[in-house]
Amino acid sequence: MNYVECLKHEMIAAFGCTEPIALAYAAAKAKEVLSANPEKIVARLSGNMIKNANSVKVPGTEGRKGIAISLAAGAFLGDASKTLQVLENLDKTRLPEMDAFIADGKVTVELVPGVPNLYIEVEEYCGSDVAKVVIEDSHTNITLIEKNKKEIFKKNCEKAEKEEKVDFSFEKIYDFAKNGNYDEIKPILDKEIEYNTAIAEEGMKNEWGSSIGRILLKNNPGSFSETMTAYAAAGSDARMSGCELPVVINSGSGNQGITVSVPIIMYAKEFQIEKEELYSALVFANLIGLYLKQRIGKLSAYCGVVSASSASIAGIAFLKKEDPEIIKATVSNSLAVNSGLICDGAKPSCAMKIASSLRNAILAYEQAKANKSFEPGDGIVMADIEKTIAAVSRIAKDGMKSTDEVILKEMIAAKNK
Repeated sequence: MNYVECLKHEMIAAFGCTEPIALAYAAAKAKEVLSANPEKIVARLSGNMIKNANSVKVPGTEGRKGIAISLAAGAFLGDASKTLQVLENLDKTRLPEMDAFIADGKVTVELVPGVPNLYIEVEEYCGSDVAKVVIEDSHTNITLIEKNKKEIFKKNCEKAEKEEKVDFSFEKIYDFAKNGNYDEIKPILDKEIEYNTAIAEEGMKNEWGSSIGRILLKNNPGSFSETMTAYAAAGSDARMSGCELPVVINSGSGNQGITVSVPIIMYAKEFQIEKEELYSALVFANLIGLYLKQRIGKLSAYCGVVSASSASIAGIAFLKKEDPEIIKATVSNSLAVNSGLICDGAKPSCAMKIASSLRNAILAYEQAKANKSFEPGDGIVMADIEKTIAAVSRIAKDGMKSTDEVILKEMIAAKNK
């Protein structure tokens, strides 16, 4: 898969936090296969899916949150043809029906060990009929569809993974962003500019979640770097609290999509930078964000906004035509400090993690410009950027595996107290 195909595949619009929306999509697809309203829904999920869908408000449900409402709303009210916008324009007058369905114990959720970090298996029953849909590895990647135990569709995951593999490196991304032809994806970049700016502005205008963005801006009114940080956080404030505005995602995440893009868009607007240069910087930042997450995977114990923030501020450095070595050092410095920030699911505190990670990345950039970057051997900093990225990936994917299990246990304990 080349870079244009990669961006077309990854930069899609999503309505609501991607984990509950993926659950709603699977449920809507199962209902489509069942050809009837389900009498019972059983979801078997990976720990990361439970963790990320547990505490976030679901758009269109008037403040309801969690796994059961995602499944019920998807099955009864969703439109599977809209994929990650499955719950857009749903009939809210029917939400009490969803509440009753859940209260009657007709939605069951089970934890499945030993599956990919992103794993959804939904079975829906009506009379003697049963439909099953399985999604793995990415939020819309259906790998199995069955009706009455008869296989309708099956995908060879190993073959698909090989076909979708992208040859990422800093140098190749930099060259493509500078010299490549990406006219094909400019409409996607325009959506990213429009959608992600709109939700950031909504988060700033109104009280959503913990209002991290509004608090930041109120306390730092004269700082443009804090303003950029505040608007990115405000987008998450709104998104995590059920705001009914779409976002163009990065690495399967709306929060990462907002974080990668909003500071760059705001910088270009503030300093009246030409649209073509903005496109170029967004291409660079989105690809760097995808590169930083490729080996980690869509879901893990590692908070993805660390990668997104590093990519975003590197994108601003790119926009300012900094030397590539400064940009590399910005990414390396940023990863050296905030890597290890945990993901404990999607919820209002994500906005503060965005603020923390962007502030860290901004300081990493200033550090690089001052020629005071961390040296190889300073903790996890390696001899070059590619090796540092590989090291962080191993720490996040392999080293934090047991951390992920402990996080999930603690979240379940907290919910049951």
